[in-house]
Amino acid sequence: MRRHTHLCGALFVALLTLSFTHPLAHAKENPTPLILSVQNPPVPFIGSDGNTHLVYELWMLNFSSGDIAVKSVEILGDGKVITTLDSAAIATRLQPAGLRTSTGSLSKSTQALLFIDVTLPGGAAVPHQLSHRVTTFIAAAPPAFQNLIETGGDTTPHQRAIAAIHPPLAGNNYISADSCCDSVRHMRAAIGVNDHVWLAQRYAVDWEQLDSQNRIYSGPREKLESYTIFGKPVLAVADGTVVSTIDGLPEQTPGKYPQGISLDEADGNSVILRLDDPALGGHTFALYAHMQTGSVRVHVGDKVHIGQVLGLVGDTGNSIVPHLHFQVMAEPSSLSANGLPYAIDSFQITAAVPDTAAFDKAETDGSPIANRAIHPLRHVENALPLDQLIISFPALPSERMK
Repeated sequence: MRRHTHLCGALFVALLTLSFTHPLAHAKENPTPLILSVQNPPVPFIGSDGNTHLVYELWMLNFSSGDIAVKSVEILGDGKVITTLDSAAIATRLQPAGLRTSTGSLSKSTQALLFIDVTLPGGAAVPHQLSHRVTTFIAAAPPAFQNLIETGGDTTPHQRAIAAIHPPLAGNNYISADSCCDSVRHMRAAIGVNDHVWLAQRYAVDWEQLDSQNRIYSGPREKLESYTIFGKPVLAVADGTVVSTIDGLPEQTPGKYPQGISLDEADGNSVILRLDDPALGGHTFALYAHMQTGSVRVHVGDKVHIGQVLGLVGDTGNSIVPHLHFQVMAEPSSLSANGLPYAIDSFQITAAVPDTAAFDKAETDGSPIANRAIHPLRHVENALPLDQLIISFPALPSERMK
């Protein structure tokens, strides 16, 4: 038995070092210790930077008994390199399955997701097919064969209709926290539910709001009323049908995450709206989460109209501060669904926050948030707000806010 095991190991090493032709096949067969695949093809969309984005996850399976360091990944569009990730970029984007930390390598017999954002200039043609050329280093292989280059993970961008929506809030000084495409909290929130890995929050945003002195809150941190956004009206982003509501869950104490929250209560008081635009085919849904206790004004089956008040911003469910969590997905579930991009019809970008660390500091200590003002103000139409921007939305007529 020991000899048999040794021979199997020798044969495995040989597979890493040889290419051969099967006697019954005409295609050349190459060893692929790193298996590449894409489960959810990217849906092209326009970001608030004016560029076209292709956001998706490249699955990597180390089907070997040695650790694999990923040195570079070239994304090819129709056979031509359109984006290259070096080892430093990979180390911040490669996330082992089930973990929320990044690494630049895959341990033996493990799987990881590489989170990718291909950015194309506005107006550029979207490739018909994407593939990936991955350069790896396998220390356990013989020296002459430690560097391997594999190509795979072929996928075709999904040219589905993008939901065109109105803003979910009205007024000024909102922050698009943890939005696409380099944020780590939403874009990388892969969750196993019902025997499948989902990324419903791929394009989610946590909307918070600044006061006139650029503070997220003013007053005691643990007091709900200290937060500028608390109690603001939450608006229907489109004509639609209410398919789910939750109300009656208690407000949390700002400044700390609650303990023991179940999946059913994670969204807090919430509404899921099916967008009734015929172009979407009835397969596009919007989630509003963490609303104020007792504020939800709609019921399952209600038909709502764009701009209608659905509830008020609160701090319920799995929430650390008052905010509105908003996302669009392909199923009427906040977790077991594929997240979809969308386009907000009109907004202004007034400033940009340097990074998530600056946002986290302001959210923690109540200090004015560091930001870079944009002059002149940038008016944006039909695009998805990207991460860490300070945004103004059009005000609605007072009768629509009632």
